[in-house]
Amino acid sequence: MKGYANRMNTVAEYYFSAKLREVNQMVAEGKPVINLGIGSPDLAPDRSVIDTLKSMAENPQAHGYQGYQGIPELRIAMAGFYSREFGVDLNPNKEILPLMGSKEGILHISMAFLNPGDQVLIPNPGYPTYTSVTRLLEAEPVYYGIDLEKKGRPKFEELESQDLSRVKLMWINYPHMPTGASGTKEILEELVAFAKKHQLILINDNPYSHILNTNPLSILKVEGGMEVALELNSLSKTFNMPGWRVGMVCGRADWIEAILKVKSNMDSGMFLGIQKGAIAALNLPKSWFSDLNENYTNRRKLVWKMADLLGLSYDQKATGLFVWAKVQEGKSAEELVDWLLYEKNIFITPGQIFGSEGNGYVRFSLCMPEFKILEAINRIKS
Repeated sequence: MKGYANRMNTVAEYYFSAKLREVNQMVAEGKPVINLGIGSPDLAPDRSVIDTLKSMAENPQAHGYQGYQGIPELRIAMAGFYSREFGVDLNPNKEILPLMGSKEGILHISMAFLNPGDQVLIPNPGYPTYTSVTRLLEAEPVYYGIDLEKKGRPKFEELESQDLSRVKLMWINYPHMPTGASGTKEILEELVAFAKKHQLILINDNPYSHILNTNPLSILKVEGGMEVALELNSLSKTFNMPGWRVGMVCGRADWIEAILKVKSNMDSGMFLGIQKGAIAALNLPKSWFSDLNENYTNRRKLVWKMADLLGLSYDQKATGLFVWAKVQEGKSAEELVDWLLYEKNIFITPGQIFGSEGNGYVRFSLCMPEFKILEAINRIKS
């Protein structure tokens, strides 16, 4: 054996992959761990979605290979979702590519556009996969800050003071994970202008668009957005389907075609039953979102109570699936995380895994029933 690829030295195992092994081991030892660390929805998809999957599983014609672009009905349903929810008209044959979850899209997009030595702008704090994929492709991550007092506006003034000549991609994420900063149309307009000026590609990672957010935004709706941007979206959070692995990338036809070249060499299509179930989800009425968000609103109020007990500060105007909270000055976020896990059997996420600007913060997930959050509160009180 002549050794691993050099790129293996640039990344570590994904934090949650390693940490969940520890949590699962604690559970196996009989410890009643309450997991408020992972953003995996615990609620079920709509009944119609499940019934569609079940009916297709019994269809003997459903089990063969499927097309790399998904069935036309799925792309049409995705286009309809974008038209209704964002006011964006997309050509389902050329401007939408279904994905096996939007996370794989991060890799496919990066492989389609990045060469070794290219630079990529990544929000700090931000989703760790942006960095790991960039490094796996021997490109260079360049981090930019966001202003939480201004709904997550990038610190453009700091960016403009840098040499951006090698930057090819810029990752943006509204509603932002982990902070919950909502973004605004004005911020997206600034980003489009910035991308045009510096000849780079924006990728808006938009899986939290409808979670505790009454104003879903798409970068593709902004004037000029289709010229400089791609957008990732997902059914994982919006429709409680994380394990189904259904997402999409949308944008201009020539860029979608380039991404398809990569994707078509990486998988052999999505199971037909999952595609049909996704169609059922994408066509659910508006009441689906209001009912879902009523549930998350109640959970978030309880998480706020937990944060208050722990002396943490947070923004009640934040959106998305998490509560991002700052520890008191002079306190350690990592020590708090360890104390909760090992003394109270409660798992939350340390902010440092999302970048240097996450130091001093912790993240709570809302993917846990109210009675479990109440139990966590009682453990802290005891």
